[in-house]
Amino acid sequence: MLHYALVFLVIAIIAAVLGFGGIAGAAAGFAKILFVVFLILAVVAFLRKKA
Repeated sequence: MLHYALVFLVIAIIAAVLGFGGIAGAAAGFAKILFVVFLILAVVAFLRKKA
């Protein structure tokens, strides 16, 4: 999950450098969503392992 977030972040940066604002915004949005999902799953996994 974190890998895909980083991939979308790189795509957003490349698209922004090339001037594709819409694609960059969409890719950055996907990266944010995937990162939040990763954080939630990581916390859940940590809490389940603790108990």
